[in-house]
Amino acid sequence: MKILIIEDNRDIAANIAEFLATENWQLDFAHNGQLGLQLALEHYYDLLILDLMLPGLDGWQLCTELRRQADRHIPILMLTARDSLHDKVKGFELGADDYLTKPFALPELKMRCMALSRRHEVNQPHNLTLGPLVIDKSANQAWRDGVALNLNPIPFKILLVLALAHPRVVTRSELIERIWQDEPTDSDALRSHIYQLRQKLDKPFTTPLLHTLHHLGFTLTLPHDPS
Repeated sequence: MKILIIEDNRDIAANIAEFLATENWQLDFAHNGQLGLQLALEHYYDLLILDLMLPGLDGWQLCTELRRQADRHIPILMLTARDSLHDKVKGFELGADDYLTKPFALPELKMRCMALSRRHEVNQPHNLTLGPLVIDKSANQAWRDGVALNLNPIPFKILLVLALAHPRVVTRSELIERIWQDEPTDSDALRSHIYQLRQKLDKPFTTPLLHTLHHLGFTLTLPHDPS
């Protein structure tokens, strides 16, 4: 899991980092709201841990702007010393997914992070269908027009990331972060895996689904997508 911690108290941020490091999660940090918003919009995160009392752009404003500008729902766990019902309701109204009052127990923070990371999977089928493409997420298998693609693990992960993001364009840096996480690879390795994916996904068929947008990234284009 990749988490962005937006917290101006460096001692609290360090304590969270030390505790969550045992999970081998990838952690990024921002000590002010403006940097936090910039990182959240430019990179892929599974979860944001967001303090409310931030210098400059506070947590309320950051949450509002993130929900307005982001092209996907990024789970947000708000941290604050303000424990009134009004403050909690306001946080949820602005788009927070969970709320934890300071001081908090670090094991509870970890459990809430894990619960938020799983929440998007609730009631979601194992099979993802996009036009002629069917992906079985639990079995790591994919078919196009009923033909099994027999993908190796990395090309399958790339296909799944693109399918879940459809019709959004996924940048090279996001793909690398999503696939290799805290052990990033170089662009040549990504290019090789994209080539392998194309050989199975597109080459045996008349119409390509995988498209490269130069200087932007990759996307899946389905037959009935608007041009």
